Amino acid sequence: QVQLVESGGGLVQPGGSLRLSCAASRTILGINYMGWYRQAPGKEREFVADLIRGRGTNYGDSVKGRFTISGDFAKNTVYLQMNSLKPEDTAVYFCNERGDGGDYWGQGTQVTVSA
Repeated sequence: QVQLVESGGGLVQPGGSLRLSCAASRTILGINYMGWYRQAPGKEREFVADLIRGRGTNYGDSVKGRFTISGDFAKNTVYLQMNSLKPEDTAVYFCNERGDGGDYWGQGTQVTVSA
């Protein structure tokens, strides 16, 4: 059973930065999509950013210019650099990897932005 494990979450003050990481417990072949999503209390899961093999990156409107996604498809690792964090960025952040090799989600990592 393949697992995706996120790390790097925590408590940060407004304006601060965090870098989230996501790694697979073993190599997953056939992945061509890696993304980050988030879910705040009482809200639906929201798209944050993705990285599509050979096609580049996409970002949700609320994070454009502040967050940067990067990753390595061969290593099944994906990162999210989050700068200029705002209280409304508070949520559980989930990584997702999908393709011919399947559709995988991590368990999530909590990000809290508060003074």
